[in-house]
Amino acid sequence: MKRTFIATYFVLLFLAAGAPCHAQKTSAAARDMERKGMVNIKKLDSSIFVSLMYARPDNFTGTVLYGDLRDAYLHPKAAAALVKAQKRLKELRPDLSLKIYDAARPMSIQQKMWDKVKNTSKSIYVSNPRNGGGMHNYGLAVDITLCTLDGDSIPMGTKVDHMSRLSHITDEAGMVARRQMTAEAKKNRELLRKVMIYAGFKPLRTEWWHFNLVSRAVARKYYRAL
Repeated sequence: MKRTFIATYFVLLFLAAGAPCHAQKTSAAARDMERKGMVNIKKLDSSIFVSLMYARPDNFTGTVLYGDLRDAYLHPKAAAALVKAQKRLKELRPDLSLKIYDAARPMSIQQKMWDKVKNTSKSIYVSNPRNGGGMHNYGLAVDITLCTLDGDSIPMGTKVDHMSRLSHITDEAGMVARRQMTAEAKKNRELLRKVMIYAGFKPLRTEWWHFNLVSRAVARKYYRAL
């Protein structure tokens, strides 16, 4: 299995790097992502849905942060792992799909997000750029949910980007017992974690939708921030 995954990674990297014909159709932000080595996840697996929440104003900042970026980009290793997670999900639940809300994120955008929450109780949910940012800033993290084949998100207890303890994954059984979350939502969260962990991602304790491929220490040592 390990050999197959490594081979898949290099095939995906080759395909992503060797497709210059789409350059005229991509935005300036997308071309910048590609110059920095990121790959468009839709070009690797078109069945994965993408709805970047920071390309719209309905996020915790209340503003559009991604000007002309509409596609989800990831480091090739994270992209290969996400394709693996989607494949596993299809084996378990062919009626569902992964849906990306955020992926690789430039440090300049991270600064704008930090400025919104610094010196507030919400600061625990956003990585400080002065400390190196977070895994999104290396293309090694994804904010993600499950959806139907029509692209409709299924219940997860809270919306993506909801900054409260209801988004934490440490007391989901208790939240169901207190009727703060349905048993269906808990089951959906567990399915999402199952396929993401299977592919090599690690869940974040405070955000059910956030998954990292590597640790902060590994990212800083071996990868370059955007």
